[in-house]
Amino acid sequence: MSDAISPLCRLEGRVAMVSGAASGIGRATTLRLAREGAQVLATDVMAEALEETAALAKAESLVVETRVTDVADEADVEASVAHALERFGKLDVQCNIAGVLLMAHTHEITLADWERVLKINLTGTFLACRAAIPHLLESGGCIVNTSSTSAINGIPYGACYGATKGGVQAFTRAIAVEYGKLGLRANCVCPGSIQTGMTSRANMPEGMDRSLIQRILPLDKPRGPETVAGVIAMLCSEDGAHINGEEIRVDGGTLA
Repeated sequence: MSDAISPLCRLEGRVAMVSGAASGIGRATTLRLAREGAQVLATDVMAEALEETAALAKAESLVVETRVTDVADEADVEASVAHALERFGKLDVQCNIAGVLLMAHTHEITLADWERVLKINLTGTFLACRAAIPHLLESGGCIVNTSSTSAINGIPYGACYGATKGGVQAFTRAIAVEYGKLGLRANCVCPGSIQTGMTSRANMPEGMDRSLIQRILPLDKPRGPETVAGVIAMLCSEDGAHINGEEIRVDGGTLA
């Protein structure tokens, strides 16, 4: 999949919020949803990089607004949802992509690091969903959360990260069941072997067994974040109308 403008207009007239929009999958998703016709509020804690996303959108005349938001801050998340409603009048799509990665020997993970990753990856997803659900019920909208193949398969040195992403999966399934008959869909994408700034900056622990890393390699080659963005766009559109409570791997066959 290239970065070319999508010929699809599956999201025309819809309003989306995307967290983690300053880079990687979040940025790619912001641009993809906007290319398919959505009006997007893009949020992230990294203000300067978020403006780079806005500049890319502006160059394509896409409707993307930004708001600096800490997904782990309850008031900040609620204010962003309120901003989207004030600016666009409704909310149809909530994409929770913000996250952090920690790779470490499990017995060396500090409680502070554990709680930091949990707060951003899992609690941040909860806060965004909780704030958005009442409005998504009004619009018959959908949620796409970001899990990981580390929630499905044992990832060496990724116990903390995988635990949070497993929590995201369980949380998403609960939402799907609880609100499905009310017209709200909730799904997860599970990226694996996706090249992003987060994965490239990951610090592997000293003394690691490098043979274990073979467990997380794709059958062909790693792909870019736009690969995941395309799947997210499908889930947000009518093409995904009969998909609910699902976890879709986007991992190049790593776990096939």
